[in-house]
Amino acid sequence: MTQRPARGFTLIEVLVALFVMALLAAMAWRGVDGIARARTMGQDKMEQTLRLDTVLTQWEQDLAALHDSAAVPALAFDGATLRLTRRAENGVQLVAWSLREGEWLRWAGAPVTRSSELQDQWMRSQQLLGTEPQQLHALKGVAGWQLHCFRNNAWSNCQSTGDVAEPPAPAASAPPATPGAAPRQLLPTGVRLVLNFSGTPLQGSLTRDIALAPQAVQ
Repeated sequence: MTQRPARGFTLIEVLVALFVMALLAAMAWRGVDGIARARTMGQDKMEQTLRLDTVLTQWEQDLAALHDSAAVPALAFDGATLRLTRRAENGVQLVAWSLREGEWLRWAGAPVTRSSELQDQWMRSQQLLGTEPQQLHALKGVAGWQLHCFRNNAWSNCQSTGDVAEPPAPAASAPPATPGAAPRQLLPTGVRLVLNFSGTPLQGSLTRDIALAPQAVQ
């Protein structure tokens, strides 16, 4: 009986097998890469969401501690920067929120106890460059923001003129009022913040309404 020789694989069969294995490996790698990307994006979004919650908490605390005085406006928005005065542990503090190159920034001056110091901080806040040591890079990925104030049972642009506060009756020993001084504006009863996000991980827009407590001028 004649023994038949063992038959091996042809070159074509080997090449076909290698092609199939390479195709399966590529598909498996794409699946693993997709899972890794989804995990990274999910983690980035979670971190950015936590960051957003922290920043909004600080925003609400600033507005909750609002302090109205005759030295400078307690709340003023010029379309680019919101300046406000708030109560601090050792006096009154000036805070400026602004948007620069897709980053929401918060600058806070040192607490002061004199009107002249508060006025100096107000002037300084109008010359911020975004590189000051007190400047906090609060949130990235912000394309734009808007502020609306609640006055007379309606929302309006915070840049519009509000109601004029009646000046207090001057004391007998008080100096006369400065001629041509701008009248003080009443604070709104609420502030609406609208943040517009660009790209990932945060997308779309966010709206947050904050009610302001009644203020007494000090």
